[in-house]
Amino acid sequence: MENILNFTRKDLANWLDNNGIRPFRAGQIFKWLYIRQADEFEQMTDLSKELRLKLEDNFHIKRLIVEEKLVSVDKTEKFLLRLSDGNHIESVLIPQKDHFTLCVSSQVGCVQNCQFCLTAKGGLIRNLEISEIIAQIRDARYYLIQKDLDPKKLSNIVFMGMGEPLANYKNLIKALEIIMDSDYGLKFSSKRVTVSTCGLVPKITQLGLDTDVNLAISLNATSDEMRSSLMPINKKYPIKKLLEACRTFTMKPRKKITFEYILMKGINDTKEDAHKLAKLLAPIKAKINLIPFNEYDKSEFKRPSQKQVSEFLQVLLDQNFTAITRKSKGEDILAACGQLKAKLH
Repeated sequence: MENILNFTRKDLANWLDNNGIRPFRAGQIFKWLYIRQADEFEQMTDLSKELRLKLEDNFHIKRLIVEEKLVSVDKTEKFLLRLSDGNHIESVLIPQKDHFTLCVSSQVGCVQNCQFCLTAKGGLIRNLEISEIIAQIRDARYYLIQKDLDPKKLSNIVFMGMGEPLANYKNLIKALEIIMDSDYGLKFSSKRVTVSTCGLVPKITQLGLDTDVNLAISLNATSDEMRSSLMPINKKYPIKKLLEACRTFTMKPRKKITFEYILMKGINDTKEDAHKLAKLLAPIKAKINLIPFNEYDKSEFKRPSQKQVSEFLQVLLDQNFTAITRKSKGEDILAACGQLKAKLH
């Protein structure tokens, strides 16, 4: 029996049609799943009893099990989620001034082995199913309802959790279809959905053709030698190939690609590095997020001083880049960038 959250509305319409049921019912079912948050087909009262029984015979609706919830001093909430096979992932609900952002995982673990990332220490176990990606978002909205908050306040999605989204491309694209289904699905605007990648060049190009989401690149170095030592993916797709894919990335005229640059003390944090970064990104419609390294136990990397961070930022601003120092939230509960590990504490 299949989790119905694995189906896009188009896929569900095809299934209904193949089973002698009018395809428009897919919209009604989606409305119950994603807007009314139904957990049982019996709740779908505008469907015939016969159709509800048919759905019950072929599908189930499952939420992820919250194994642990940690709340940061800044009100960021991290959820340790148990999957049906006993594996775990983490998602992070981040409060903003007038909305929430959800940081979503796309894989159980990660195989990319970025040296500064805690997730990479456990390796890759498997890709997430479409339903497991979608459930993180659907369940987060249900959680807000339970807290008497408007679920529409969860308006931003970032694929910056566990795993490399583009390495789970097929399921990512299907999940994005449900996420951005503006009629009956989760109804997120493409302007508010960001997919981050360490640099899987062929999939970057494909993403621009298949969707209209925001793209974020985890760059973190200005030379192939340094980037390859930090991010092994660079050996296969070096900086020149990565930036060429970014230059030709299909996006609307006013959009920019976000480049994430984790500042690590004594590694990539000098003014010279900042000037090199500015030169590299000059031909690209880019904005830059500087992220002072989020330290964790036994990490060999350290955070630069605030002075070093400010000086690095100023070089970029002087070169007329849109650049900010991103304030990481949830660091005290290991919920910040590069800290997710999906283990009980």
